[in-house]
Amino acid sequence: MSLRSTDSTLTPADLADWSEPGTHLAVIGDPVRHSLSPPMHNAALAQMAKVDARFASWRYWKIEASAEALPETLSVLHRLGFVGVNLTMPHKQIAVSLVTAIDPHAAAMGAVNTLRRTPSGYEGFNSDGYGIIEALRESIGVQVAGADIVLLGAGGAARAAAVAFVERGCRSLSIGYRSPGPFDALGGILRPIAGASIVRGFTLAEPPLDLPANAVIVNATPLGLKPGDPPPVDLARFPGKPAVYDMNYSHANTALTLEATRLGLRAASGLSMLVHQGVRSLEIWSGAKVPVDVMSAAASAALASR
Repeated sequence: MSLRSTDSTLTPADLADWSEPGTHLAVIGDPVRHSLSPPMHNAALAQMAKVDARFASWRYWKIEASAEALPETLSVLHRLGFVGVNLTMPHKQIAVSLVTAIDPHAAAMGAVNTLRRTPSGYEGFNSDGYGIIEALRESIGVQVAGADIVLLGAGGAARAAAVAFVERGCRSLSIGYRSPGPFDALGGILRPIAGASIVRGFTLAEPPLDLPANAVIVNATPLGLKPGDPPPVDLARFPGKPAVYDMNYSHANTALTLEATRLGLRAASGLSMLVHQGVRSLEIWSGAKVPVDVMSAAASAALASR
């Protein structure tokens, strides 16, 4: 019988006397208390248990741990038998050096967000690229292959998206940045895999006038989240009728998606990306079919209840 609620936020200290029965998964972040991952994963697991009884004992938790505490926390989770771990900020890049094996796609991205237990440690995967590809298809009807994409941001959140766009054969990828350092680092990741794709950079403060018409604009910055903040870019400066996707999901609408809607453009925020990366993670851990609709409904309900 479970002694704790999966709604609670655990700390590494809570693991010292861990006695929960069953099979366990967790997300680790700092902060993580507002994560939507536990409700959406636990809803999916409850549905999966109706088809396969072994999932009736599976539980998904959230653990708040600092970057300094991550190595020891992962070691403890492995010892306790946690079969899967999700990582959110600031751990995705740090954990690359902590896994015993890494999927080639995650290695190319330089970040892991999904860990699967093996006898010797955790192996690392990255489901964020899959998440953004599926989210664009589902939310705004965009197929990445052959598309012109404008990615706002060159930091950690942008890495998986940029690699996924290039690997899926986007026609061009224009990356807006606030400072050149992160863009240079991302360019070093993309160059070996870009092939015929055209990758260019620009400063967010001054988007060039020759950006492709009817592009897909993907925001991977935190800009425009606070009430009253302007969007990260002026959408009126972009030629044609771009489609807009904001990877942020803390609110149903962001400054960018609200402006896009005002201009009559297709737009969506990042909840669908969260859902699809979660679906892929749970597939990796369980080897079973994951109910996307159940996970999506649970994530939407959890966001609405905030």
